[in-house]
Amino acid sequence: MNDKDRVISPTETNNDKAFDLSLRPKSFSEYIGQDSVKTNLNITIKAALKRNEPIEHVLFYGAPGLGKTTLAHVLANELSANIKVTSGPAIERSGDLAAILTNLSEGDILFIDEIHRLNKTIEEILYPAMEDYALDLIMGKGPGARTLRLDLPKFTIIGATTKASMLSAPLRDRFGIIHHLDFYHADDIEQIVHRSAGILNIEIDEEAGKLISHRSRRTPRIANRLLKRVRDFSQVEGRGVIDKDICLKSFEVLNIDEYGLDYVDRKILNTIIEKFGGGPVGLNTLAASTGEDMATIEDVYEPYLMQIGFLDRSPRGRLATDQAFKHLGFKTE
Repeated sequence: MNDKDRVISPTETNNDKAFDLSLRPKSFSEYIGQDSVKTNLNITIKAALKRNEPIEHVLFYGAPGLGKTTLAHVLANELSANIKVTSGPAIERSGDLAAILTNLSEGDILFIDEIHRLNKTIEEILYPAMEDYALDLIMGKGPGARTLRLDLPKFTIIGATTKASMLSAPLRDRFGIIHHLDFYHADDIEQIVHRSAGILNIEIDEEAGKLISHRSRRTPRIANRLLKRVRDFSQVEGRGVIDKDICLKSFEVLNIDEYGLDYVDRKILNTIIEKFGGGPVGLNTLAASTGEDMATIEDVYEPYLMQIGFLDRSPRGRLATDQAFKHLGFKTE
C-alpha cells in the first residue's frame, strides 16, 4: 500500500494542500502546541525587530505533519516579512538557486522544505549566501574561468526536514536556531480539532473531539484529515453534527482503531505474532512476509508502533510487545 493512500498517513497529499491552507494559523496566538518552540521564537523575533535586522537562519526538524511549514509561515507573518517557498528536490541546478537568491529583498524569508535533499553542489553555493550574504558564481570554463561574487540582501533561510541526520554537518552548522518539533499532547490535538471545526463551520461535541484526537497519532495533519472524513459521514449519514456515534461509525468504516492503527499497522503486528511467535524477526523477512517495502516499514510504520509501545527493536530483529498481544487479542506466553 502506498503510504499516501492511508487516511492516517502523516505525509501531505495534493488533496491536503488546499484544505491545510484554509486551516493554517497566521500567528503564534493561533498556533496550538509546541509551546517551548513558540516561546523561544517569540523572544528571537522581538529581539531581531528591536535591532532592526533579520533573524538568524532557522532549522525545524521532526516527523511529517507536525507543522514545520505552518510555523515558517507564522514566523514570516510575525516578522511582517515576505516568504518565498521552495524545496530541496526543486533546486536542481546552481542557476535555480542563483535565480531564487538574487530575487530576494532585504528581510525576506526563503523557506526550503525537505532541505536534506539538496545536492552537494547546491549546498556549497548556499554556504557563502548564508554566512556572508554573497553569491559566488563561476563564469566560463577551463583556464579562463573566473569567480564572480554578487552581494545579496540580508535574508533568512528557514529549513525544514524530517531527517535531520541526513543534513551535512557544514549545512547544519550554518543554522543559528535549531528546533525539534515533537508529537503533540492529546489536549493540544483536541484544541486543534475544535479550532478546525469552527473554521469549517461544522458543529462538533466534546466527546467527538476526544475520539478524533486519540486516533490522530498525535499529529495535527492526521487530526484534520480525520475531521474532514468524519464531517463527510456526518453530512451524508448523520444530521450534520459530529458526535460520538457518527465518529465511531466513521472509524469503523475507515478501519481505524482506538490507537489510530489501520489495516497495515495491524498486519505488521499480526505477522510478527502469528508467523514468528512475537519475534524477533528481521526487517527483510518481515517485509517479505507482509508484502511491504523495507524502507516504508522502517521509516513510516515502525516509528509510531514503537512510540505507543507496541513494537521493540533488538539486535536480532523486531518484537511485538505484551501491549500489542493484548490489543490484538492474543495471549502472552
